[in-house]
Amino acid sequence: MFRWIGSYYSLQLISFLVVSSAISSARSWGVINVKYKFAGSQRSLFDLKDHDSRRQLRILAGVDLPLGGSGRPDGLGLYYAKIGIGTPPKDYYLQVDTGSDLMWVNCIQCKECPKRSSLGIDLTLYDIKDSATGQLVSCDQEFCHAINGGPLATCTANMSCPYLEIYGDGSSTAGYFIKDIVLYDRVSGDLETSSANGSVIFGCGTTQSGNLDSSNEEALDGILGFGKSNSSMISQLASSGKVKKMFAHCLDGVNGGGIFAIGHVVQPKVNMTPLVPNQPHYNVNMTAVQVGLDFLNFTTDVFESGDRKGTIIDSGTTLAYLPDMIYEPLVNKILSQQPNLKLQTVHDDYTCFQYSESLDETFPNVTFHFENSVILKVYPHEYLFPFGGFMQNGLWCIGWQNSGMQSRDQKNITLLGDLVLSNKLVVYDLENQTIGWTEYNCSSSIQVLDERTGTVHLVGSHYISSACHLNAQFIMIWFLLATLLHYSNC
Repeated sequence: MFRWIGSYYSLQLISFLVVSSAISSARSWGVINVKYKFAGSQRSLFDLKDHDSRRQLRILAGVDLPLGGSGRPDGLGLYYAKIGIGTPPKDYYLQVDTGSDLMWVNCIQCKECPKRSSLGIDLTLYDIKDSATGQLVSCDQEFCHAINGGPLATCTANMSCPYLEIYGDGSSTAGYFIKDIVLYDRVSGDLETSSANGSVIFGCGTTQSGNLDSSNEEALDGILGFGKSNSSMISQLASSGKVKKMFAHCLDGVNGGGIFAIGHVVQPKVNMTPLVPNQPHYNVNMTAVQVGLDFLNFTTDVFESGDRKGTIIDSGTTLAYLPDMIYEPLVNKILSQQPNLKLQTVHDDYTCFQYSESLDETFPNVTFHFENSVILKVYPHEYLFPFGGFMQNGLWCIGWQNSGMQSRDQKNITLLGDLVLSNKLVVYDLENQTIGWTEYNCSSSIQVLDERTGTVHLVGSHYISSACHLNAQFIMIWFLLATLLHYSNC
């Protein structure tokens, strides 16, 4: 999810007082099950838009993160991982977000944190007293100085380092930093893993507001940032020599689930484009937009990267957002292919129409061009989706969104989310500051290099059923067994 982080300094005194009060009353990953927050549920168009507004001498081996959920644009939300933290480890469910950096979990001192979730998961509050390996991160430590841009004037050496993060929708999380063991699955063979662990610094949230507080019915235990900064999970594991600073995901828009792996992907080969330097997110340089066989005419400044400009690749966002100067000609060109369509507006934002014929045969592909001749082709069945989550009366809506109609912070940005990234293997290479993608069967497998031995191992796709799905399967199995027992006794 694309997020904007508020300044630490503007509210650091308030954050420090809140955290100090909370602290005074307290004192390598497990099997990481990743699934979509909204998997199996039908999301309205309003839900999709609302979700996006809330929303980057070593022992090196790949890491396999089992992925779950649906790649359909009407069912997507931030996918989440089940991870183990502490000694002994406890399970936590965290949203996996490539658009933010910080990992944080709800803490035992939090009064506003959710206690239950409608997602069928058990929420857990982190308690440092329950972990033999948990340590407070003090204000004089290098991590605290680095993440705050220097020493905090109100925080002395014997105090715990506070954090404050403010998201684009006004939601915020505040607390203090903890260092503890995180468990993960290291790739050890073809479609095989072994347990490994690493120390990670993360936020222990004591105060949540907005969509992160107890009013959120679809609550999770926190957020797992997979952004590019040094504070992110991937960066911390890489700096300690545990993994390569590379990861990839392949979201299966056909069968659900897909692939999520940390490490050097060697097969399939992926064409890479450079990341724009000195940008907080995964920004790339777009060079052209093509609709069908025709290139849209733009001035060069349309594609410039900079403050609130450029193209951001973000798997945590559901739809795709284009600045007005790209959005208008692109949508007009698409609709010109079928001039007799009767358009209607749904929820004030979505252009929809009745259609019963084949989408891919009558509407044009949209192709984005990037540096190094890298292209991203989006098919009509990917940028058009049925209203209400199913083909209700043949009403289809356009997934492209006009970022010029969003908030000031989002104005003029091009943000490509899962609407265009599904059914593609997307590779993030922070070692070489590049990113790339290729069309791929996300229900298959990829090959990841084991840096320790030089061997290559298969990492396969996963699909993790939701709790309700598991219950349904259990009931069906129970029913079949009961039926068999009945007839065996006759």
